[in-house]
Amino acid sequence: MVETKEFDTFVASLAADAASPPGDPLPGDAGATGRTGTQSIERVVGMLRVVASRGRRGMRIGDVASVSGLPMSTCFRMLQRLELEGLVDRDPLTRKYHLGPLLYELGLLAQPRYRLSEICDDALAEIAEQTQDTVYLSERRGAESICTSRALGDYPIKALTLDVGIRRPMGIGAGGLAILCALPPAEAEEIIEANSARYRKFAAFDLGFLRAAVAEGRANGYSFLDSAATPGTAAVGVAFPPDNPMAAVSVAAISSRMGATRRVEVAKAIQQQVAVICTLLQARGRAAVPPTDGKTSRKLRSRP
Repeated sequence: MVETKEFDTFVASLAADAASPPGDPLPGDAGATGRTGTQSIERVVGMLRVVASRGRRGMRIGDVASVSGLPMSTCFRMLQRLELEGLVDRDPLTRKYHLGPLLYELGLLAQPRYRLSEICDDALAEIAEQTQDTVYLSERRGAESICTSRALGDYPIKALTLDVGIRRPMGIGAGGLAILCALPPAEAEEIIEANSARYRKFAAFDLGFLRAAVAEGRANGYSFLDSAATPGTAAVGVAFPPDNPMAAVSVAAISSRMGATRRVEVAKAIQQQVAVICTLLQARGRAAVPPTDGKTSRKLRSRP
């Protein structure tokens, strides 16, 4: 367990490192200034999010610098410090950075409070059996959505568009889009604006396209995307619960399996199981699922 004093010292050292311009000594070195601040801490958390964005594939330092927008030297210094503390791990063969063992250990302690995926397991399996396609659970994390569970159907050609643990700007993918559709219009627009620069990395996702998809999803009661984030695949998503959309269930398949008639059938199958999930949530109490952070969309503008 990390002692409070030791942890505070570690965070301060990370913050000082993040605040130091290239060429400044690392915290603890002679002449280090020890500067701290919430912006610097957000920068460190942003670095962890960048490394996590590729899931289990990992990232080389050049990719980290490109995605984060930080200088290569700054990324190197921050990653060195994170690796020293076990928050990232560098593969000696591929030279790729991955999330480190300390995050796994801390996650084991946090897991009991964040078990929405366990509540949804039976529903996801039932949808996968009915549709024979791939079913995803996406949860809201501020202005992002993260895949927290997946169930595979029996259809031989599978749409494996996401790994568990992958997070993306909300709206990239039918699950995140479904959450956007279910949010109040003003809040959804705030998230779209906050993510606007990040959407440009996905060819089909200009703001006009996304806003049109949100309007269509609101009218239909479910989201739908075809060959948007992943060419050749289509997906349908439904968000829940109605009064506070914090997650969504989506079904992905090859585009030829998602014609107009079948997408309505798939949406109904999801809606039936979402109703079951909502009943379970009411029975177990909202404490069983993680709260959303409405402030994250505003913070995203300053993240790397």
